[in-house]
Order: sequence, then C-alpha cells, then structure tokens
Amino acid sequence: MITITYFGSLKTLQPTGSEQLAWSGGSTDDLLQQLRARGPDWEEALRPGRVFKLALNQQLLNGAAAVKAGDEVAILPPVTGG
Repeated sequence: MITITYFGSLKTLQPTGSEQLAWSGGSTDDLLQQLRARGPDWEEALRPGRVFKLALNQQLLNGAAAVKAGDEVAILPPVTGG
C-alpha cells in the first residue's frame, strides 16, 4: 500500500484529500498513468504537460522516481490566490 495525498484543486477528484492505494511497485510515472486511467476528469487533471509537482516522502521531485510500498506521494497543483 501507498498513501496518496491530494492538494488544491485535485481535492475535487478525491474529496477526502488522501487515499490508500494497493501498490505492487513502479515509478511515479506508472502511478500517474494508473490514476489517469480512472476517467476523463483524472486524465485532464494529471495529463502530461499539466503543471503540478510530485513529492515522495515529503521531498519534491524533479523527475520520475521509484515508489515502493509504504511510501507517501503528494500531488501538488500550482498555488494561486492572495
């Protein structure tokens, strides 16, 4: 299992703000592909080229990284407001 935490506008896709996901291993790219397969709203929110950041175990990523059982992945859209 991994924990995925959603921030900002992504909470509309997962109103609880987080979820536990069965995970057999892979990369952050694999995870995003799995989430996009949930439907058109997910596909649009997480499409390639869309601006958002990933953090793995509270460390911001600058590229794909391996995700293993017990990890926490946070998906952070751009922050707006004033």
